[in-house]
Amino acid sequence: MPPRNPFAHPAPAAGNSPEELRRYDLLLAGLDLLDQAIAVFDATPKLVTWNKAMVRLLDFPESLVRVGTPFEAFVRFNAERGEYGEGNLEKQIAERMASVRAFEPHYVERVRPNGKVLAIRGVPIPNLGFVSLWTDITEQRRYETLIQQQNVLLEARVRERTAELLSAKTEIDHIAQALGRSEARLLMIIDSIPALIAYVDVNRKYQFANKGYAEWFGLTKENIVGRSIEAVFGEEAYAGITDYLDTATRGERVSYEYARKADKGRTVYARSVVVPEFDSDKKVVGFFVLSIDITEQRASEAALVQAQKMEAVGQLTGGLAHDFNNLLTIVMGNLEAAKERCDPALAADYLNPALHAAQRGAELIRRLLTFSRRQTLEPSAVEVGQLVRDMTQLLSRSLTESVRIQTHLPDMPLYAMADPHQLESALLNLAINARDAMPGGGELSIRVHERHIPSSLAMLIELPVGDYVQIEVSDTGTGIAPELLPRVFEPFVTTKPFGRGSGLGLSMVYGFVRQSGGNIRVRSTIGKGSSVTFVLPRTDPPAPVADEAREKSHDADAPRPPVLLVEDEPEVRKIIRMQLTELGYPVLETDNGAAAQDMVRQIPDIGLLISDTVMPGAIGGKELVQFAREIRPDLPVLLITGYASGNAIHEVQELDVPVLRKPFDRKLLERTLAQLLQDSDA
Repeated sequence: MPPRNPFAHPAPAAGNSPEELRRYDLLLAGLDLLDQAIAVFDATPKLVTWNKAMVRLLDFPESLVRVGTPFEAFVRFNAERGEYGEGNLEKQIAERMASVRAFEPHYVERVRPNGKVLAIRGVPIPNLGFVSLWTDITEQRRYETLIQQQNVLLEARVRERTAELLSAKTEIDHIAQALGRSEARLLMIIDSIPALIAYVDVNRKYQFANKGYAEWFGLTKENIVGRSIEAVFGEEAYAGITDYLDTATRGERVSYEYARKADKGRTVYARSVVVPEFDSDKKVVGFFVLSIDITEQRASEAALVQAQKMEAVGQLTGGLAHDFNNLLTIVMGNLEAAKERCDPALAADYLNPALHAAQRGAELIRRLLTFSRRQTLEPSAVEVGQLVRDMTQLLSRSLTESVRIQTHLPDMPLYAMADPHQLESALLNLAINARDAMPGGGELSIRVHERHIPSSLAMLIELPVGDYVQIEVSDTGTGIAPELLPRVFEPFVTTKPFGRGSGLGLSMVYGFVRQSGGNIRVRSTIGKGSSVTFVLPRTDPPAPVADEAREKSHDADAPRPPVLLVEDEPEVRKIIRMQLTELGYPVLETDNGAAAQDMVRQIPDIGLLISDTVMPGAIGGKELVQFAREIRPDLPVLLITGYASGNAIHEVQELDVPVLRKPFDRKLLERTLAQLLQDSDA
């Protein structure tokens, strides 16, 4: 037996038998063969025994590795050579000695300064000491890091490939041709991308479908395989694509769109590309199918078409509104003047009907502008339930006795931000449509309740997420034909017989709802009735107005201040001058802004400025108001306009000046001027 190295292991106790010494040497030899470092410490704690790996793995000097070396000596040696990193030396030693003296099992990993990673495990021996085990896990951690890097790289490649498949339409053919050969490798990607992918054999039976394709038909990937296209599509939808499939069978690539009925009767749309697969003999053996759900796109296209139609009519109506309003101002002004100057009986027979007709013309212009969303609304907090209650009597008089009205209103007040007059007009329009749809009588139902639009629905119905007030007007009438239902909001489209309706009712309601920040839809079943549902933005109740003493109105007998009237239309200017003169106002007039500026500057007696908003030349109503405020900050100003919206209105809104819209009568002019002078005096 070779001589024992006194620094490698402790010697056995004297008195041991040769057999015990042999077993002891075998044990130490076995420990020395281990790659892991092992050391046993007694309860002191001091070193009792160890293997060669301890010196090799931990780089301890042999002079330190002796029986009886305190554990603290090893800790201090490691701390001094920076094994525990930067920090207070004594604190590092104290922390580790406190952990050792606790005699509790522990496991830690430590990176040595030379880059090796050691796993250190301590196992206590009850009442005797503990065993420490050091394992070099540097390679293990390197492999783990390498695997993680490979996974990250793989995921990056998967993402890049997915992006390519989505964005590169030119690669659709390549995807279709490679689908069958790369099914296993691309299965996860194919199920993840937002496209409907399938493979059909030459007998038109499904051999593969990704998750999106199967779910679009209400099936799973497993139970769609083996079914025929006709069984999956349904007889009606299948009949619409048969010709395309026949073309694909002849070896040609085809593209088409189709529709089918989904759950709850909802119609969904898809666009498909079918690419034939050929064998080595150029014979068609199957088809690759790539489809995209275009239901939302169809809805957006329909909304865009409707918006374009509304915009076209709105441009036409808005352009004509200015001229019509000026004409009606002239007509109504002259009719009122003639009415006051002629025999009352003659006025009642001839002038009153003409005046009423002109007023109806003005109202028609306002309704057309509302329909085209070019009328400036005056929204406020409207208690919808109370408005419906107040309208019930009006509706009962407008409908026949055979039509019963049922209302379902909330118990608590529910406020919507809308123009109350336009909301009343919309409800009246819908009620009259319902009456005409029930010639033999029936039931008209009006429901009001709150509605929350979540993010999952907001994009589909083109509304912001938030709280709304929902109003539903239903009837039990004849219903609307399916082919006409998508067009009910188009202008001049009507379900009524010729001469019974203009086709503007629902269009006006649509314009009002959309302009108010809501949306509307119509559902109908032939023979069972129709339901019009729309939502308006919900708002808080209006703040209570504090009671204030009523200010004195402008004295009717007080002298009227001289008025500077600026209007480029001679006949309109003549009518307004006549109305002002009849109200007792001295009038100075001009037809352009430049002359008006000179008069404001040179005539200090002018006490009131009335100007048209849009006039020829560089100086319009806005520029004239700004000039007057610089020269005469206290001069009351009233703007008049025949425009209903657009830049003419938008530009003067920021001036905080009252705007009187044409046509107007003398009474409205009188009230407006009285309020303007009263505010100026205040």
